[in-house]
This record gives sequence, C-alpha cells and structure tokens, in this order.
Amino acid sequence: MLKAISLIGYLAMVGGLIGLLATRNVFSPSPVVILAQIGALALMVWARITFGRRSYHLAANPTAGGVVDTGPYRFIRHPIYTAMIVFTTTGAAAHLSWTTFMLVGLVWAGALSRMFCEERLVMARYPDYRQYAAKTWRMIPFVF
Repeated sequence: MLKAISLIGYLAMVGGLIGLLATRNVFSPSPVVILAQIGALALMVWARITFGRRSYHLAANPTAGGVVDTGPYRFIRHPIYTAMIVFTTTGAAAHLSWTTFMLVGLVWAGALSRMFCEERLVMARYPDYRQYAAKTWRMIPFVF
C-alpha cells in the first residue's frame, strides 16, 4: 500500500511541475527567485551525487547499501524533495494565482506523501534509520 501511495505522490509531483511549466509559472526574472532556484538545483545535484549510483524508483523502494547520512543527508533526510519544493514554490510565488497555488499544492502533497511512505519503508528495511531520523530534520533544520 505504501508503494502505491508513493507512486501517486510521484505522479502528483510531476503533474504539478508539468502544470507549472505549461502555464509558464515556474520561472521568473526576479533575482530572488533565480537565486532560490539555483540553490534548489545545487541541493538536488549534491544530494544525487551523495546518494551515489543507487537507482531511483517511481514507487518508494529502499535500495541496497544502507542509510545514507553524508552530504546534505547529514542535515536533512529528504534533500531532493526539499529542492523540488523550493524550486517550484519560489517560482509559483512569483506568479500568484489559484492555478499556481493548486499546482504547487500538488507538488507539496506528492513530496510529503512520498517522504512519509519512504521513511516507513526504509525504517522497516534498515532499523538504524530510526536513530538517523532522530538526529536529522525532514526538510528544514529546526523547523520540520
């Protein structure tokens, strides 16, 4: 059931991003938005490099190799989802409308559902994940 929910979350994230791109509401000439999106892309690349050659699955599926707790994973458990949320939210914030609110809401809902599904699946496979989760934040240090 968790894998099915995570797949729906993935589709929601991708759908929200595609919707924002289609409505031209993800990019902005604002220097603040550009800097935030560059930072989000840098975080995503850093996390992906740190994660290594492990594959990415459409549905949540813990990969072999144990818990990754280096790079950005030292500070937050879900840097790639955090980057996706920052990237889309800052772009949408520059184009406020009900449409952008709903589309970025899809990205948030999808990312959060995947986070919670993945955490439960990884905890079941790697019991030491519980200790890792106790010393890191999901997305934003000292907040969430």
